[in-house]
Amino acid sequence: MTTRITRSNPPQLHQPPGYHHITVVEAGRTAHLAGQCPIGPSGELVGPADLPAQIDQVVTNALIALAAVAAAPSDVVRSVVYVVSDDVSTLAATWQHLTESALGEAFTSASTLLGVARLGFQGQLVEVDLTASLP
Repeated sequence: MTTRITRSNPPQLHQPPGYHHITVVEAGRTAHLAGQCPIGPSGELVGPADLPAQIDQVVTNALIALAAVAAAPSDVVRSVVYVVSDDVSTLAATWQHLTESALGEAFTSASTLLGVARLGFQGQLVEVDLTASLP
C-alpha cells in the first residue's frame, strides 16, 4: 500500500518560506521520532557552543532514526525545530541550514520553528522533532 501525502497552502494564508501550512496523510502508519538532539553515538554532546556542528549532528541522528523505520525525509509530515535563541537571524540561519541539509525535504511539510530558553542537555542549542508517514 502506498501512502499518499498531500501538502498545500490555502490562498487566504501567507506564502510560507519552504514549508506548507497543511499536510494530509491519506493512509498508512506514522512514526513519531523523539526529539533528535546533537548527541553522538557514545552519548557526548557534539559541538558545544557550535550551532552549525550541532545541527549537523541532529541531521545525522534524524536520518538514522528515519532509516530505522524505513522512512526518508520525504515521508516526514510534521516537524518542530527548537533553537536556544530569541535572535531572528539565528533562527533563520538554523532553518536555512536544516533545509539545505540531507534532511531538507522533511521541512517542506507542516513545520514549526521555535526559539526557546533551554533544552534538555547542558549546552544543547538545537533539537528536531519529526513525525513520518509509513506505508
